Amino acid sequence: MLQTALAYLDLLKAEQDVAMRVNRDAPAAAASAAAKQGAPLVFYSSEYVFDGEHGGYDEDSAPSPTSVYGRSKLEGERAVREANSRAVVVRASVVYGPEPQGKNFVAQLRRRLGAGEEMAVPVDQVSCPTYNADLAAASVELVERALSGVFHVVGPEAMDRASFARLACEVFGLDPRGVRPVRTVELGQPARRPLQGAMRTDRVQALLTTRMRGPREGLQAMKEAVRG
Repeated sequence: MLQTALAYLDLLKAEQDVAMRVNRDAPAAAASAAAKQGAPLVFYSSEYVFDGEHGGYDEDSAPSPTSVYGRSKLEGERAVREANSRAVVVRASVVYGPEPQGKNFVAQLRRRLGAGEEMAVPVDQVSCPTYNADLAAASVELVERALSGVFHVVGPEAMDRASFARLACEVFGLDPRGVRPVRTVELGQPARRPLQGAMRTDRVQALLTTRMRGPREGLQAMKEAVRG
């Protein structure tokens, strides 16, 4: 059974109005309210604003979303920037790390494999796993430096989801045989995923001092945080 932190993506395919209210209208209202107080707003977006045909996207790459979720995120980006000139749009990808709800990919992997279940994971979805503590630190720095616009804030290494899952198994001591590599088409997911979703981070590397950890270092930090 496949468990994914992006299940909401498929729900939005059937509920376009909900997607636009949640990912565009509500953030735009918040951005407008912040602007009236002279405050910035950070809006989190993702690689789903791209079609995933070739990867290596930078902030100037033309968006071309292929799902309702991706379109709603792109419209959200544009709406918050129109409502607030100080808005910061942060595009992140495969965010993992310790968090109370345990909904991120690694948390679900640990839960499923720890219970002796199998987890189907795509081998053809390539992106840049992002440790949540680094994402938070970079977001704070963007605001503190009074920067605005669109920024790609992701981990420094691109890897397919199955390889990331196997690495997580190694770090957390899970049986990698529980990871069942499959192609995306085999999953029968209603919404299309960008297969080559890796994003470039040249802009934030030139502007920020926050260091984004790679998958192994980030997973090790997550392991220590969970144990702590």
